[in-house]
Amino acid sequence: MSRILRVDSSITGEHSVSRQLTAHILKQLTAAEPGAEVVERDLTADPLPHLTLEHLGPNAELDAFMAADTVVIGAPMYNFTVPTQLKAWLDRIVANGTTFRYTAEGTPEGLAGGRRVIVALSRGGFYGAEQGNAEFEHLETYLRAIFAFVGITPEFVRADGLNLGAEAKSRGVEAALGEVERLAA
Repeated sequence: MSRILRVDSSITGEHSVSRQLTAHILKQLTAAEPGAEVVERDLTADPLPHLTLEHLGPNAELDAFMAADTVVIGAPMYNFTVPTQLKAWLDRIVANGTTFRYTAEGTPEGLAGGRRVIVALSRGGFYGAEQGNAEFEHLETYLRAIFAFVGITPEFVRADGLNLGAEAKSRGVEAALGEVERLAA
């Protein structure tokens, strides 16, 4: 039996597109594997304190991450990057000796491979070279880097243009839901 960890970080509750996407991803995953154990973590309802020395080392967040076969993360873009709630969680799962280590040469080596990570991104605008504002995109780029550091190549579902009017939001959500269907196939 596999274990799925769902991590949500949006502060907008029932209005959250990233939560809508993680719910849809979870529905697809559990339909494909009805016996999967699901662990849900809401970083807004039960926030973690920012990282301090006392929080270094083994912790429940790291244990839950390492026990998961699949991790589904809802990541809305706030001020061009991850919400602080999600950053506090990431600070606990990037752990020297558990999810990564340094080789004798000083090169980092990821130790957390073998699990699937699906990230549901939600962004108010569009952040690409064609819009001329790619330098503001620190959500997907950060998450791609942090998971690569621990040995994982994440998959992304993107809902973009959410703050550009009702029609753009609808198109963004529909495109993301289509991506969920593609991932599940």
